[in-house]
Amino acid sequence: MTPVSFDTLQPGDALPSFQTEPLSRLALALYCGASGDHNPIHVDIDFARAAGQQDVFAHGMLSMAYLGRLLTNWVPQQALRQFGVRFVALTQVGDRVTCRGTVVEKFTADGEQRVRLALSTANADGQVKLSGDAVVALP
Repeated sequence: MTPVSFDTLQPGDALPSFQTEPLSRLALALYCGASGDHNPIHVDIDFARAAGQQDVFAHGMLSMAYLGRLLTNWVPQQALRQFGVRFVALTQVGDRVTCRGTVVEKFTADGEQRVRLALSTANADGQVKLSGDAVVALP
């Protein structure tokens, strides 16, 4: 991880983005076990179809975890001050999730230099799945 400096960042600067592997049913099942969220709509195709879906789909919190990885690939976890998302659209099996972040504001709070970030995940077609923001403290 290359150290990030408050002084060198400007609004509009992008974080290094990353793309996941195609979302698999195995990844959904593993996330169920890791998170304790065993809602069958994420792993049982018959249940998902009965609920009006064509297939199972990812947990929103799994996509949020991918955004968490975007942040912690950029700064140490202890630099996070705020992190939130809004679930916009379903992430489907087979989607490659691209995680992006952009600096939108630089400010000082509680004696720390901080930046506010706009965050998003999108599929290969550019459809936004999550949007959010975060605040991180920087040296």
